[in-house]
Amino acid sequence: MRTHLWFGNNQAAEAAQFYAENIPGSEVRRVVPAPGGVGGVEEGEPFVVEFVVAGHEVTGLNAGPDFTLDEAFSFYLLVDGQDEVDHYWDLLTADGGQPAPCGWCKDKFGVSWQVIPRQLEELSGDYSTAANRRVMEAMLQMGKIDVAALQAAYDGS
Repeated sequence: MRTHLWFGNNQAAEAAQFYAENIPGSEVRRVVPAPGGVGGVEEGEPFVVEFVVAGHEVTGLNAGPDFTLDEAFSFYLLVDGQDEVDHYWDLLTADGGQPAPCGWCKDKFGVSWQVIPRQLEELSGDYSTAANRRVMEAMLQMGKIDVAALQAAYDGS
């Protein structure tokens, strides 16, 4: 099983290469050129792109603007600590990417991401305690996740 993404901006190859260069466990496996006049893609341009993002197999399709990517699909990028949150958030929101609430952002290719530190999962637990719920409430007020603020919420300070 793999995820299939329609790149209405015809940037599947560029996105795959960007992920391969910047996200550990990512690579471009195959780029299939378009036959003549398919889906608004010029002959010989990238049409189907097979790649891996952080170990997850993806097929990207360049087929014109009939469909576009949206937040209904996102990559959940689990990271370690504030330094990694900052690094990946800055990387993914650069050059036309967009920040969003609760650790979500969109990269310059239109793909949505959740940049989530392991500490959020640990501190929020199953939301069954008052401390867990305070962490969730704090997270709901954030764009980029702030690990120190999550810890403060957990501690009740």
